[in-house]
Amino acid sequence: MREDLTVYYDGACPLCRREIGHYRRCAGAERVNFVDLAAIGSDAALGPGLDLAAARARLHVREADGRLVSGAAAFARLWRLLPGWRWLGRLVGLRLFGLHPVLTLAEAAYRLSLPLRPRLARLLRR
Repeated sequence: MREDLTVYYDGACPLCRREIGHYRRCAGAERVNFVDLAAIGSDAALGPGLDLAAARARLHVREADGRLVSGAAAFARLWRLLPGWRWLGRLVGLRLFGLHPVLTLAEAAYRLSLPLRPRLARLLRR
């Protein structure tokens, strides 16, 4: 099996765990290596350019060539690999006049949602 992408997620976060659980059940997920950060003991296990603190703060994916992508761009990359989500990944990656307007908006929304993550996780625990 060829893994095209590695997704780093915080398995200690119920919200993250639930979302990644959904993606794991999708067609195409066999091409993704999902790495639970809660099971990682050191930064070295994450490879070059990524440490645990950064990985836990935002979603990160590593391309097969080693390139790291984070935030909304990471979601878009994952979505483009999963057939049922491919349309959304393409939409977010849409380029108009040399700009990525949807990605810019998606990244802003992602950054605004990050402070809400602990509250949403507490709601899921109930």
